[in-house]
Amino acid sequence: MAEKALQEDEVPIGAVIVAGHQIIAKAHNLVERLSDPTAHAEMQAITSACNHFNAKYLPDCTLYVTLEPCPMCAAASYWAQVGRIVYGASDPKMGFTRHEHILHPKTIVQQGIGAEHAQSLLKKFFIGKR
Repeated sequence: MAEKALQEDEVPIGAVIVAGHQIIAKAHNLVERLSDPTAHAEMQAITSACNHFNAKYLPDCTLYVTLEPCPMCAAASYWAQVGRIVYGASDPKMGFTRHEHILHPKTIVQQGIGAEHAQSLLKKFFIGKR
């Protein structure tokens, strides 16, 4: 999904939500296309997953995302009670880990999965913008 975002000249961040062993939602950044600063990949995926279950909570789901979620996306995952978040590259400037208690207390976090590839996509995107 991050590569799809890159092809569409969006910041290359993709998100996938899995329940059990099935992908129930996938999304990428749509900020530029929609002219909407809230159209992050995670926000799109959470909305899609909630629609899939016709429910507002996702406690048995895992959110996989290219980059550490920002505080907005982390707060959305809190309200959706996402059970697990797995992200690739860390974001020391804008990531949620700079803030305490922003995730739901039951959310499990795993970081660094696919970090090198995620960082490579982000560098490629921003080098092309400069």
